[in-house]
Amino acid sequence: MGSSPSPDIYIPEQWSEAADSILYSSMPPIAFICGAKNCGKTTFSRHLLNVLLPTYKKVAYFDTDVGQPEFTPPGCLSLTVVDKVTPDLTIPCLKTPERCLFFGDVSSKRDPSAYLNYVFAIYDYYRKKYCIFDKGENPTRIELPLIVNTPGWVKGVGYDVLVDMLKYIRPTNVVKISISTVSKNLPAGEFWLDGEHDGPVNLIEINSARQDSLNRSVLVQKDASLLRDLRIMAYFRQCFSSDSNISTIKELAHSLASHCPYEVPITSIKIQHLHCEVPSSEIFYSLNASIVGLAVDSEVPGNLPWCLGLGIVRGIDTVKHVLYVITPVPHSSLEKVNLLLQGYIQIPTCLLQVQGCVSPYFSANALTSS
Repeated sequence: MGSSPSPDIYIPEQWSEAADSILYSSMPPIAFICGAKNCGKTTFSRHLLNVLLPTYKKVAYFDTDVGQPEFTPPGCLSLTVVDKVTPDLTIPCLKTPERCLFFGDVSSKRDPSAYLNYVFAIYDYYRKKYCIFDKGENPTRIELPLIVNTPGWVKGVGYDVLVDMLKYIRPTNVVKISISTVSKNLPAGEFWLDGEHDGPVNLIEINSARQDSLNRSVLVQKDASLLRDLRIMAYFRQCFSSDSNISTIKELAHSLASHCPYEVPITSIKIQHLHCEVPSSEIFYSLNASIVGLAVDSEVPGNLPWCLGLGIVRGIDTVKHVLYVITPVPHSSLEKVNLLLQGYIQIPTCLLQVQGCVSPYFSANALTSS
């Protein structure tokens, strides 16, 4: 029988059986969820997370969908270790990831090669930390289950990227969700294999279902652009305590505009623009009033910089050589930040339309980060 984990979400029997087959596999699974846009990948992934948690207590969730991430703001790839069931699948929830990379865009289309490098880097971290290596008969033993949620771009270059991800990750279970428009679906069967397969894989093919026979909703309906803005606003709402009297977008805009920023010495950080070249004379103009990734630049050549969170560059004082940054990242973590990453993630327009309050670029009484 199907189940109803949330007041407005109904999980059909086919989906429940798919999740159970992963739960009862012989080892902690690495489950790879794929399919076209709006087929229900995120809903199924979160349902699977809830199914696995009672048995494994902790489950790693690898989110590779930079446009619609589950636990972080847009533009990020992340690995989050989850230890609590989410009762209501209709409510997006922000979590602090264990590892995060700021890609700086809502799609991998601008730079698929860089995107794949980000995917491989986070998966390598997972394997190093949560897989035990033994040169005996069992070379790798998985200690923590992994759910990999993927983007809905599955045609053209998007298909090639997905195939590369599958070949690199080599999941134990692949859940392929199909929609009614056949031309938009992934090919039938184990489409990513080309004879170089070194282990069994449990391929589960299920159908997307927007409503069941009783007209109960199966998927969380999404407006991609609106959801991204809401996620960004929810993220920066964390700059304030949960009991702060901020319940509307207007109140959040006013609160952020008058919030005391961190004062970051320009000499203490490097600035990197993702996916584009910016003339040195234009760097500060491009940074002002932008969202940046707050990262720790690796001292190891070739290693990507881990991102500790996002910030809004609220103003730049070129005379004092400081940046004014608003962020919910705690001060203890900010002390590690030595790199600002700028991509194409924009401040929601509604947060810029502030009237009758302190200017968003007013820098008096700034809190120094040193």
